[in-house]
Amino acid sequence: MSVAPPAPAAPPEYPEKIDAAVLKIAGVVVLGAIMSILDITVVNVALRTLQEDFATDGVPLDYSTVAWTVTGYTLALATVIPLTGWAADRFGTKRLYMLAVSLFTLGSVLCATAGSIETLVAYRVLQGLGGGMLMPLGMTIMTRAAGPKRMGRLMAVLGIPMLLGPIFGPILGGWLIDHFSWHWIFLINLPIGILALGYAFFALPADRPTPSETLDWRGVLLMSPGLALFLYGVSSIPGEGGIGHTKVLLPGLVGLVLIVAFVAYSFRPQHPLLDFRLFRNRNLTVAVITMFIFAASFFGGLLLIPQFLQQVQGETPLAAGWLVAPQGLGAMVTMPIAGALVDRFPVGRIVPFGLLLITGGMYALTQIEADSSHWGFLIPVLFVMGLGMGATMMPIMTSALKTLTHHEVARGTTLLNITQQIASSVGVATFSVLLTNAFKDRPLVGQSAQFFETAQTEGADAAQALLAKLPLVGQFLTEQGGNTEALAARVAELSAQAYAHTFWFAAGLVTLTLVSAAFLPRQHEESHLLDDEDGDEVAPPAMLH
Repeated sequence: MSVAPPAPAAPPEYPEKIDAAVLKIAGVVVLGAIMSILDITVVNVALRTLQEDFATDGVPLDYSTVAWTVTGYTLALATVIPLTGWAADRFGTKRLYMLAVSLFTLGSVLCATAGSIETLVAYRVLQGLGGGMLMPLGMTIMTRAAGPKRMGRLMAVLGIPMLLGPIFGPILGGWLIDHFSWHWIFLINLPIGILALGYAFFALPADRPTPSETLDWRGVLLMSPGLALFLYGVSSIPGEGGIGHTKVLLPGLVGLVLIVAFVAYSFRPQHPLLDFRLFRNRNLTVAVITMFIFAASFFGGLLLIPQFLQQVQGETPLAAGWLVAPQGLGAMVTMPIAGALVDRFPVGRIVPFGLLLITGGMYALTQIEADSSHWGFLIPVLFVMGLGMGATMMPIMTSALKTLTHHEVARGTTLLNITQQIASSVGVATFSVLLTNAFKDRPLVGQSAQFFETAQTEGADAAQALLAKLPLVGQFLTEQGGNTEALAARVAELSAQAYAHTFWFAAGLVTLTLVSAAFLPRQHEESHLLDDEDGDEVAPPAMLH
């Protein structure tokens, strides 16, 4: 006589309405999300200030050097995101969440004490290790507290910092720099971090760690240094004057070999760091390719706007923050509309319209000039590009996840999140190199920066004495009868040309997204998320930064 197998455990019962207990936990997660997302955008307006504050002998640092404060942070995010699920099972979500907040807060305080660009980048990496865990951990905590049926309403709550971050981050960063110093864009995280720690300690329920799988340490040791070495090699090109130098070739080639080895190795373990076997799914493959090209061109290119406003048009960091805010406003308009449309129409009929707006905006930026109007040119272009971003990001992610089965969702969202972070790092590194090279092709800009810096700090006589070492500046001033205003106007014109030159590359790259987006589904497809659910909760999607 056979014995019937035990019935599967019934899924937990959740009330239909969002109760106070869930809202209390949502407050913890939103606070952590605000810290993480604001810090990504708040630094964007500080890059010009960092160039000047860490200047060597009166010469501002290359943009490709200070851009590592962004690249290092996003690389740290990319490294830690795939480790978060394993660590949450191993140590418990509450304990790990508080550790992530602590790491982020400690990294922030250390950033404020940095005395060189190298130490600042190192501390930004530490900060990113904490920040990268906050969003995926928060989603896990929310799903366990609310259940999958209420996640749609809670996603709206968690979407608030995602929408407001790109608007208020640059404004807050600019205000802190203008009224205090760049150190405060990091120090402000100290009181927020302490509040988040105390809130999490009392609001989050204790959970019991249940280790489920081993960590793919080999994958970690191949991917993380591989990406860092490759991007370091690329970013060293301007300083070395080309690719045929040891400082470029050695780390670049070693990094590339490690990346290739990581991809080849990842097909072997049962639980790899990144599951490339998911690329057998056509929709996921097309979505990841589109996401990579989009993120590299969009985030790498738009990071140049605050820099242009401060360096070429002489705006303060606060004014630059206000001027880039329309991009976030545009995304706020279209993101909820795109979210509603993606349930009714194939994603291949939505995303191309968003990409066309972004592509048009990027080509418009190739015409940017030193005296380009804010209201007549820049603000409308950024708003249109924001509209495009809101209609692009979440639909692409939805397309990738919709045809995955229940047990593939967590791995698929990790793959998408990693794609966006790595693409952002590649984009920032690539466009910083292109911009730096564009300035080196216009040597009057660099020589004039040294001339004006010396005049400001040591006086006009010291600047005149320096002209023997600055032949292009001396020749220009001679031709213009010593007119320094004419020199400043010519430098602004040449600098604007350098930015426009870089935007041509960004526009060309974002055009490629239209090619990959043409392969997105154009017919309605049924979701497979519940195909193999077996009564378990649906794994939460890791929200994109």
